[in-house]
Amino acid sequence: MNTKIASLAILALAMLALAQVEVATAVTCNPLQLSPCAAAITSGGKPSTACCAKLKEQRPCLCQYMRNPNLQKFIKSPGAKKVSSACNIPYPKC
Repeated sequence: MNTKIASLAILALAMLALAQVEVATAVTCNPLQLSPCAAAITSGGKPSTACCAKLKEQRPCLCQYMRNPNLQKFIKSPGAKKVSSACNIPYPKC
């Protein structure tokens, strides 16, 4: 009987531990996802909530974007650095 109780307790703890695990989802790198940030980057205005959310979501992709010659001028611009700072997202060091 003690073995059954111990087994149930271990099973319950395992289930609780599994319930606490966050499943990481892969980010699809698509620079068009940052379109809500375009106005703030080019005009120096305040970024929207949607911009900050997308910037945070696309953060793992930023170094890839920085290596793209077509995107470099936007990603490395002073406006992009201001948006990153305003959104409290560290500017990438690639």
